[in-house]
Amino acid sequence: MAEEKNVNAPQQEAQQDINELRQIRVDKLEALQADGRDPFVITKYDQTHHSVCVKENFDELEGKTVRVAGRMMSKRIMGKASFCNIQDLKGNIQSYVARDSVGEDEYKDFKKLDIGDIIGIEGSVFKTKTGEISIHAEKITLLTKSLLPLPEKFHGLTNTDTRYRQRYVDLIMNNDSKDALMKRSLIIRAVRNYLDSQGFLEVETPMLVANAGGAAARPFETHFNALSEDFKLRISLELYLKRLIVGGLEKVYEIGRVFRNEGLDTRHNPEFTLMELYQAYTDYHGMMDLTENLYRHVAQEVLGTTTIVYNGIEMDLGKPFERITMVDAVKKYAGIDWDEVKTLEDARALADKHHVEYEDRHGKGDILSLFFEEFAEEHLIQPTFVMDHPIEISPLTKKKPEDPDYVERFEFFMNGWEMANAYSELNDPIDQRERFKAQEALLAQGDEEANTTDEDFLRALEYGMPPTGGIGFGIDRMVMLLTNSSAIRDVLLFPTMKSLD
Repeated sequence: MAEEKNVNAPQQEAQQDINELRQIRVDKLEALQADGRDPFVITKYDQTHHSVCVKENFDELEGKTVRVAGRMMSKRIMGKASFCNIQDLKGNIQSYVARDSVGEDEYKDFKKLDIGDIIGIEGSVFKTKTGEISIHAEKITLLTKSLLPLPEKFHGLTNTDTRYRQRYVDLIMNNDSKDALMKRSLIIRAVRNYLDSQGFLEVETPMLVANAGGAAARPFETHFNALSEDFKLRISLELYLKRLIVGGLEKVYEIGRVFRNEGLDTRHNPEFTLMELYQAYTDYHGMMDLTENLYRHVAQEVLGTTTIVYNGIEMDLGKPFERITMVDAVKKYAGIDWDEVKTLEDARALADKHHVEYEDRHGKGDILSLFFEEFAEEHLIQPTFVMDHPIEISPLTKKKPEDPDYVERFEFFMNGWEMANAYSELNDPIDQRERFKAQEALLAQGDEEANTTDEDFLRALEYGMPPTGGIGFGIDRMVMLLTNSSAIRDVLLFPTMKSLD
C-alpha cells in the first residue's frame, strides 16, 4: 500500500524553517541584551531627513551629515566595506558602510544585523561611481531587532489572504499597496478640503442607533448592557444629518464608517467608509454639479490629471458628465420603452420574456430597476448620472411633480459601478410617514433590508426641513478607481476577514 501523502507537509516545513530563523534572531537579541546593548531600551532617534528628501535635495546636502532611519531591506557584505538599503516612509536609500569609517567593532556588529532590522544611519551624503545617491555611514544604531524574517524579496508577499491579514508585512514588501493606501488618505483629505472650501461643516453622528435607517440594508445588531437595550450599527448617515438641516445647519457632511450585514466580494466589505452631505435650498441637480466639481478636484489634486485609467480603460473626468434618466437608459440598452409599460402585469410579462428575475413583492418600478441593473449598468463606463428613479425603490426622495411614479434621484456611475446616490430630499412629514408604512409592509413580507419607521426623524420633519439636496459617496470605490485597485480590500487597511481556525 502506497504511503499516504501529507498535504500540509510544505506548510509545516516552512513554519519549521521560520521557527528556526526566529530562534537565531532571538539568540542575537539575547546576546545584545547580555552585553548591555538592548535595542528595545532606546526611546528615540533624531531622524533629520527621509530618503526621498535626501535624494531630492542632493545638491545642497552633498557632503553634509544626515540621519535617516528605517527598515534594512538588503545587505551586501564585501570584506572591509559593505552596502545596505534602508526603507522609510517615503522610499529607500542606499548606505555605504566601511570598517574604517564606523570602526572595527561596529562593523562586526553591522555584519550581524538581519534583513528587517530597524536601524538609524548617520553619515555624509555622496554619489557612488554608478551615480546612486547614498549615505556614507559614520554611525549605525540598531533601534529594533526584527525577530521574524521578511518574505523573500524577489517574490514578495503575493498571497492575497496573507496580505490582507498581515497588512503590516504587505506595507513593508509591496510598494503598490503602500502607495494606494497612502493615496487613500490624500483622497479623503482632498474631499474634505473641497467641501470645506464650499462652506460645508463636517459633523459626527451616532454609530450605535436604535433605528438603522437611510438605506436598504440589513444591519448588525448588538446589546447595550448599561441600558439593557438592543442597538444596531448604523447603515447610513442620512437621518441624523437631515436632523441637522432641520436645526439650521445649512451645509453638513460626514465621512465615517457604516456597517451592513451583507456578503463579501471585490466591491463590498461589511464595514466601509461613506461620505454623505446635505445642502439646504438646492435639489438633485445641485448635487450633480457638486459631484462633477468634487471628482474633478480630487483627481487633479491627488493624481495631477482629470483623466484616469482603470484596468486599462480611460475615463475622462474633465468632460461634462452624461445625464440620462433610468427610463431612457433601459430604452437605450435594453430596447424597451418603459413609458409603454402600463401595468404591473405588463412589467412582469416583459421580465419573464427577458429572463429578469423578480419577486412577488416587487412593483412595476422595482422591475424597471431590475431591467436597468441587468442591461444598462455595465455600459456606464464614463461618468454618468442616471436620474429619475421609480418611487418604489426610493423611500426618502421627493416625487417628480409632473410624474409622481418617479422621484428626483440620481445614481452616479463610473466603470459600470454605482459611485454615489443622491436625492432631492423628501421634506413632507406626512408623505414620509406613508413611505415608512410601505417599508414596514415590505419588512413584514420578509424584506430584511426594508426601513422601519423612525418617529424621532418624523418629529424633526414636522418642525420643518427646507428643500434640500443630499448625496452619499462610497469613498472606498472612489479610492479603487483613482488608484487602479482591483478589489475593495486593496484600499482598506484592515478589511473584514473570516477568522482562522
